[in-house]
Amino acid sequence: MTQDLLTALRAQTPLVHCITNYVAMNVAANVVLAAGASPAMVHAPEELDSFTPMCGALTVNIGTLSAPWVDSMTRAAQVARANEIPWVLDPVAHFISGFRSSAAQELLALGPSILRGNASEIITLAGQAGSGKGADSGDSVADAEDAARALARDRGLVVAVTGPQDFVTDGTRSAHVAGGSELMPKVTALGCSQTALMGAYAAVGPAFDAALAALAHFKLAGTRAAARAEGPGSFQVHFLDALAAVQPGELYAAVRA
Repeated sequence: MTQDLLTALRAQTPLVHCITNYVAMNVAANVVLAAGASPAMVHAPEELDSFTPMCGALTVNIGTLSAPWVDSMTRAAQVARANEIPWVLDPVAHFISGFRSSAAQELLALGPSILRGNASEIITLAGQAGSGKGADSGDSVADAEDAARALARDRGLVVAVTGPQDFVTDGTRSAHVAGGSELMPKVTALGCSQTALMGAYAAVGPAFDAALAALAHFKLAGTRAAARAEGPGSFQVHFLDALAAVQPGELYAAVRA
């Protein structure tokens, strides 16, 4: 159950291997720490064969790509898959260039446990026409639900679509998660950090439950932080505090079928 995963996360403090973009590294590390897990921002290809198997989960975010980073992401995903380590793919703005699209497709073919993206990223990854602009979605979460279900069924993974109201599905089951704040998109890389948190939960539970717990934890913390914040700057501080303060039994408050 969702609340049991937060209990397990804080008891086990899983090591989460986060290959993420330059903008997101500090934010993602602080989010994972505040929730109760342990982040590691390791990306050198020379370290992956020995380091990745030590981790409870891997997360891959393609926000700031270069050819060497694609090589590292691909190798880490291969090692995770070979060692049956769950991993999360965040295909940030994969549709803006052929290079980025090719990298996203290559990584998707390596079988992530969870795919997390905004509505436009999920719609276009499913082969449909989306209206995203850079890393920002131009489509609603509701518009992406059918594409998410199709991707989940076709690829055998869990798809999490994030937005004002999140949606998560494994192709059969699905749930929505409400809450959060309008301030959340105004904080750089906060969405990317959710991918890292999803990895922390994936280290201690099944993919669908892990994605749902991470979404609920984020939304609940966002709601609480907004009640105390005066703007985006103070929101960041209150958000980390709120992540740490959320209790296991509170997660279901944000979830509906």
